[in-house]
Amino acid sequence: MSAREFVALGTGSQTPTRHRSHNSYALRWDDQLILFDPGEGTQRQCTLAGISITRATAVCVTHFHGDHCLGLPGVIQRRSLDNAVNEAPSAPLPIFYPGDGQEYFDRLRSVSIFHDHSGLVPSPIHTSGEQAVLGSLTLSTVALEHRVTTWGFRLQEADGLRVDADAAAERGMSGPDIGRLMKEGHVDTPTGRVWREEVTSVRRGQSMAFVMDTRLCDGARELAAGVDLLVCESTYLASEAVLADEYFHMTAEQAGQMAADAGVRRLVLTHFSARYPDVSVMAQEAGRFHSDVVAVEDLDRVPVPPR
Repeated sequence: MSAREFVALGTGSQTPTRHRSHNSYALRWDDQLILFDPGEGTQRQCTLAGISITRATAVCVTHFHGDHCLGLPGVIQRRSLDNAVNEAPSAPLPIFYPGDGQEYFDRLRSVSIFHDHSGLVPSPIHTSGEQAVLGSLTLSTVALEHRVTTWGFRLQEADGLRVDADAAAERGMSGPDIGRLMKEGHVDTPTGRVWREEVTSVRRGQSMAFVMDTRLCDGARELAAGVDLLVCESTYLASEAVLADEYFHMTAEQAGQMAADAGVRRLVLTHFSARYPDVSVMAQEAGRFHSDVVAVEDLDRVPVPPR
């Protein structure tokens, strides 16, 4: 199993179908497990996918339409239950959500009777920009264009350094030397002093963007710019472009064009209208513009493209 993968827990939009749950997603990234837009049925879908809600390290909610948040009470109460019976409760769980929807968050959090051991850290979003650091990832938000306040998310890993093994060997460096070089910036070898910049190059950090429930807009383009994995709503086909614009959604064609223009490496389409039982047509439409497109089904796993 990839250490960095996107899991589509549910892929439907406003109306679940016999084959699609409300949209709900998880991102595994090294030591992080981030849940996105937990719609109705998230707790069960997590069970089917082998996703431990208790191990989640953050939850990101784009907006408070029901298909993006009605599973939040189950996530909170499941985590609370697990923490109550575990000897070592899990770490605090930040939940990021639109700050102007605080009343909806409060209702979802206390929708029924339970003893709250969830360890939640409410983290309302009021402005675009950096919101938190999650492990090796910086979480940022940009405003999108929907009928209600909606935030898109981007997770960005910092750039690092890659050691050129051949160059290091030519300078007489062995394994322990590499560790000292990276820590101290230089190392002395039998052939002389070697500086870090002589045998390393920049390794670009990986990135992921989550664009859900929006018209095609500058905010979506900003989030998508150069990411390794773009998860993008694809509610309609281009034949329903007028309907998509009226309801502040995107088409598969728009998602494909945006991904190509933004230099996205892999595009994941989801949030499909119930009118499309076969979403391979979505991948075909977007695929006219981008070469790496996945139209996900419930419980699909999509690796973050390695560098």
